[in-house]
Amino acid sequence: MSTPTVGGPTQDFLKALASETRQQIMLLFAGGAQLTVGEVAEACALGQSTASEQLAILKRGGLVRSARDGKLVRYRADPTAIATRLADLQSYLACCCPPAGDDQPSSCEPGTELA
Repeated sequence: MSTPTVGGPTQDFLKALASETRQQIMLLFAGGAQLTVGEVAEACALGQSTASEQLAILKRGGLVRSARDGKLVRYRADPTAIATRLADLQSYLACCCPPAGDDQPSSCEPGTELA
């Protein structure tokens, strides 16, 4: 019997959080900060291309979003997308690992992919 699987967006979310560097970058966005690639690179002692690559992974994972500000692109945390991915992950964990004494929710069909 297989359990539900984590779908693409949630997989990307988990991958984005799997790196200590990306976790460090996320802390830069505390309090609603908006930063450019150069500012992230400087704050984390990364090259600009590395910072850009890391931000792209965070964006694909739904943790940050970007907006053009003239010639600059500013990044900031995306709390709405983060909340959605956390809810998806919570649903997945409730299906595969329900708390002791709880029955598996009826939405946990074998082979079901959760967003």
